Amino acid sequence: MSENTSTVVEPDEVATDGHDERGMTTAEYAVGTVATVGLGGVLISILTSEELRKLIVDIFIWILGLVLNQNPF
Repeated sequence: MSENTSTVVEPDEVATDGHDERGMTTAEYAVGTVATVGLGGVLISILTSEELRKLIVDIFIWILGLVLNQNPF
């Protein structure tokens, strides 16, 4: 049988163009966190709006009516 002869590559050896990329993971997490918080804020503002809440409930009732073969309106 042959032995597995894999070598470990250090993170600073990966970038061959001379740029240091050790902080990129942290920056990507920061961008993802900001996007998630922004989307959460938009969803909260949508769901707390009475008109949009009524629209969502009406759509849900309409879909249930279609599934149950009844006319809800």
